[in-house]
Amino acid sequence: MSRLAEILANKGREIAALRACPRQRSSRTPLDVARALRPGGGALRLIAEVKLRSPSAGPLSRALAPDARALAYAEAGATVVSVLCDGPFFDGSWDHLAAARAALDAAGLAVPLLAKEFVLDERQIAEARDRGADAVLLIARIVDAARLMDLAHAARDEGLEPLLEVVDEAELEAALAAGARVVGVNARDLDSLAMDAARAARVLDAIPAGVVAVHLSGLKAPADVERIARGRADAALVGEALMREDDPREALAAMVAAARR
Repeated sequence: MSRLAEILANKGREIAALRACPRQRSSRTPLDVARALRPGGGALRLIAEVKLRSPSAGPLSRALAPDARALAYAEAGATVVSVLCDGPFFDGSWDHLAAARAALDAAGLAVPLLAKEFVLDERQIAEARDRGADAVLLIARIVDAARLMDLAHAARDEGLEPLLEVVDEAELEAALAAGARVVGVNARDLDSLAMDAARAARVLDAIPAGVVAVHLSGLKAPADVERIARGRADAALVGEALMREDDPREALAAMVAAARR
């Protein structure tokens, strides 16, 4: 069984537990993530990720709690903060998302949050909305095209921006059919965990103008960010490189500087 299959096999139990709990509905109005990620001022937008563990890299820094790390990212120039919500494989939680939202709001920082989860059910989308997300990740690899469309519609009904993750042209076609305004191209194959920068660049180039293109995975240094900034991508996600830093501010600030085209 692949790691992705293991993750998905566990989701059924988590979804059942969510369904058994009544919603704690939020009255907060989500921020416009598509607008935030659109290029402006000649700079690649950066999404900084809160991720305590990676299936490929193992445990990452816990010197900062998720809320403090989200705040550090925002202060260092992240356009969006991504928060892992999967517990068994990434040591994330919905509580991390809520804590990040509370910390940013308390600091008066209108920085959007992306709920990063393996979404199979509308109840997960509702939980993301209730915990303070502005966008939710939808992975084309894990559902069929019709289900992807349903989940994208459910996210929009909740006021959330669906960020549709793809790895190839067929998945990109499904994402566009679902009405995607924001498409992320993962340079890492979710089944094999292998990186393929050339494939990611090719799929990014195929994203139509007017759709926000996001590069996902594999950026380790400012030079990597500078390289991506020269291509089609409007934004890029940085995860493990920042999570290896006990204090990520300096590393992220250097990447933000490199993102200026």
